[in-house]
Amino acid sequence: MNSMTITPLRKRKPTGELYTRIPEIESLLIELSSLSSDDLIRRAAIPKRTHPEYMPSECLLYLIRASRGDDRGPQFGRLYHILAKRIWEALSKWDDSDEKRESLVQEEIRESVLGHFCELVSADHTAYFEALDPFEVRFDQVLARRRVDAWRKASPDETRLTSLYDEKSGDIYADVEAAAAVSSYSLFAASDYEDIDYRLRLRDAIDSLLPEQRQVIHMLMQEFPIDSQEPDVMTIAKALKRSEKTIRNYRDKAIVALRTYMNDGETI
Repeated sequence: MNSMTITPLRKRKPTGELYTRIPEIESLLIELSSLSSDDLIRRAAIPKRTHPEYMPSECLLYLIRASRGDDRGPQFGRLYHILAKRIWEALSKWDDSDEKRESLVQEEIRESVLGHFCELVSADHTAYFEALDPFEVRFDQVLARRRVDAWRKASPDETRLTSLYDEKSGDIYADVEAAAAVSSYSLFAASDYEDIDYRLRLRDAIDSLLPEQRQVIHMLMQEFPIDSQEPDVMTIAKALKRSEKTIRNYRDKAIVALRTYMNDGETI
């Protein structure tokens, strides 16, 4: 790469604004544009995010798309292989829980998400495909949403029980918002819920949770107790057939994940 001009994204938000990469990614892309093909491959292959030369997936995807129409077939193939491996490993990591779904379902979800991403990249390699633009903004968050979509298709009956928002309007249910506001684990001030963009981001944050974590958050927002000494009281532990300790573990991990997501960190 020789040019210092980074190709802007083309997809627009419902508000009409263009999608834009975060400044740190734009700066890093300018730095990467001066590297040779071999150096780019070396940087892309670094697996640890804490490494000072680690290449974020947003940058890796940009480089793959930037090879459109030129004569760098080998570079495209090697970079795509690295990114596909990252996606598969991330999807496999999200599968880890106290009680895994059947392996065939998990395999179907991974193959569905990766297969769809491969289709997008293939289409983009022929002509600019706007559907990839959100991945260049927040790769991990978009990937998490795609995983949730695939999980819903694979487990429609269970997913219906854990839905936290109106599928028609896209708004979070009022009772969920109200419960969140009074919860001792509420993440946000009540005034935040007046912002529609914030509400949509909160919906996405909840959707990115693992299924068990999302179920716990859903029930907490509906003010179900985790446990109770009263035998007739329905609790989260009873509903999910888990111990009180396990439910609290799900809750704590979900709160951490939600805080990270809403603070523009990486999803888990």
